[in-house]
Amino acid sequence: MTTIEAPRSPVVPVKRRRTNWEKWGWLYQRVSGVLLVVLIFGHLFTNLFLGQGVRAIDFAFVAGKWANPFWIVWDLLLLWLALIHGSNGMRTLINDYTRRRLRIVLLVLLAVVTVGLLLIGTLVLTTFDPCLDKTVASQIPQCKA
Repeated sequence: MTTIEAPRSPVVPVKRRRTNWEKWGWLYQRVSGVLLVVLIFGHLFTNLFLGQGVRAIDFAFVAGKWANPFWIVWDLLLLWLALIHGSNGMRTLINDYTRRRLRIVLLVLLAVVTVGLLLIGTLVLTTFDPCLDKTVASQIPQCKA
């Protein structure tokens, strides 16, 4: 006589869900694009229309603007969103039009350049001190202490 063992519920391997980077890159492009429109038009409006126009933009104008933490944060957001937005778009083009080693080389180069520009831009925005330039320091109210 043949005996049949009691059936067990099969062990179904749990499929680990991987992060869909293409979906998140696509979503980032849309969200950052909308934010960039607001940041860019705010930047242009304050720099070109609220003052005396383009002629008024010089070192002292930028130094006075960056004396306010609000504008440092505004420009940092603009820098980070624009650079990552552009790099993500470039990454998409590299993925679409290159293959194999060239693709890897270009993606690594793009990442290095993007990180380098983000670091340099962030460093400039967060450590800017207009009072170091003695020729312009007399024109800036914050330096007359």
